[in-house]
Amino acid sequence: MKLDDAIRKHALQNAVAFGGKANAGAVIGRVISENPDMKSKVKEISKDVQRIVGEVNKLSVKKQEEALKKIAPGIQEHKKTIKRKELPELENAKPGNVVMRFEPSPSGPLHIGHAYTLSLNSELCRKYKGKLILRIADTNPENINKPSYEMIPKDAEWVTKGNVWETFVQSDRMEIYYQYAKELLEKGHAYVCTCAPEAFREAMLKQVPCQCRDIKNKEHLHRWSNMLGEWKEGSAVVRIKTNLKDRNPAMRDWPALRIKEAEHPRQGKKYRVWPLLNFAVAVDDHEMGITHTIRAKEHMDNEKRQKFIYDYMGWKIPQHLYIGRINFEGMRVSASQTRALIEKKEYSGWDDIRLPFLEPLRRRGYQPDAFIKYALDVGVSQTDKVVSKDEFFKTLNAFNRQFIDSTAFRYFFIDKPQLITIEKAPSQRIELDLHPDNEKGGRLFNTNEQFYVAKDDFNQFSEKKLYRLMDCLNFTKKNNQFFFDSKPYSKFKEKGDSIVHWLPKEADLAHVEVRMPDGSVHSGLGEPMLKTLKEGTVVQLERFGFCRLDRKEPDKLVFWYAHK
Repeated sequence: MKLDDAIRKHALQNAVAFGGKANAGAVIGRVISENPDMKSKVKEISKDVQRIVGEVNKLSVKKQEEALKKIAPGIQEHKKTIKRKELPELENAKPGNVVMRFEPSPSGPLHIGHAYTLSLNSELCRKYKGKLILRIADTNPENINKPSYEMIPKDAEWVTKGNVWETFVQSDRMEIYYQYAKELLEKGHAYVCTCAPEAFREAMLKQVPCQCRDIKNKEHLHRWSNMLGEWKEGSAVVRIKTNLKDRNPAMRDWPALRIKEAEHPRQGKKYRVWPLLNFAVAVDDHEMGITHTIRAKEHMDNEKRQKFIYDYMGWKIPQHLYIGRINFEGMRVSASQTRALIEKKEYSGWDDIRLPFLEPLRRRGYQPDAFIKYALDVGVSQTDKVVSKDEFFKTLNAFNRQFIDSTAFRYFFIDKPQLITIEKAPSQRIELDLHPDNEKGGRLFNTNEQFYVAKDDFNQFSEKKLYRLMDCLNFTKKNNQFFFDSKPYSKFKEKGDSIVHWLPKEADLAHVEVRMPDGSVHSGLGEPMLKTLKEGTVVQLERFGFCRLDRKEPDKLVFWYAHK
């Protein structure tokens, strides 16, 4: 096999394996592995690799697969088969009767961790033609970011592709919690405890009832009224009666409701007794007819706590599935920490492009399907995982590319443009494809001797080497001037050094700004057709990456960068 063919084979194989973009370093490694005698000629072959990788990466994934099949028949069949993780079968689930829920706290909008859990819930509801409930858990008045009441439903609708059946806010349901608290007190399954925390803890460690536990129900109802009325924060707690002999002291007579006098961002001072997580979840799951749940395995003990209420009230407990924690290294997914940094002006807001929250990722051009596919790929597993930032985005980018590659039109963007004159370049009318597979033609350019090229390309031009303006012409550099050489690609293929993108010097070019994931900005020129795009359109700026048109300003187009 000729060297060019060997390079092309490995470039195509690498591109197909990684969502359409080959890595030159990986290709060089494979070529040297097959041809050890080439090790001493790495510098020589690296130029060929760069050139061929550039050509391969211009192709769509479909074209890459077709080319790989042609140049190396059967190579894909020999790849290790990766078994796709399927959604689990839900116990006692009947199509049309499944009801699941996702319950975030309104401490901030949804981030990549939420997207994983929410997508699993949503896709299981799709599988069983069930209903997905979004339930905002806001019964802790001190940890609420008020704009989250609007941001969370918006994020959830987007990432589930409109699969949220109904949205509830827990603080709007306070009277329901009070009703069930009173009923449990009347039946003797709960009590109002006024013991000092140290005294209660000592009683539980000794596995004996505290002094409040066995007081008559009538007195507990009186105490309940005082909690709702005049008693101060910290003076009393409603506890659920459990097994005092339980091996885990934390399971013994767990707290269900407590007094919080802080003003609630949504309810103001209307309520002063607030349910804790286990009480609110048990009541809401019953009231909303939840049949199945997916939640973090750290809630396994909570299931045991909530079962006491279900047993006391004669309710049917949902079927619970548990998943391990994904620790995202190098990414700030804590809403509380992020909010503090926003208040310090270190971030511009929840949609700061540097944040791993759904709103900035949506604005960058990521699709809901990419997050859904990521969730399905990880699957329902109780194994904890550590995922680095690079690893996460490598996977997410590959999935996202699958969904946008076929629809994203291609355009030239010249970063930090440098104007060059190519002496004796012929005037041409050139038409390029909007998409290599799905939209032939459509991009018209009138060229003469003057072109804009990117500063990085300009700086690498060397004397007497042959370069090519992509799909336009070949040229050389001599004595710091540029000269037309020829038009055919065949000559460049034989003797050329690198292909560069370009734009003709004309008045109608678009001024373009691209905001990058690290907060930096690239400014340059783009094709006139970019001005016709609608805000929100995802395109591929060739040799630069996939970007989404975020907004049109009077003097420029502002894109947000997604990925290569």
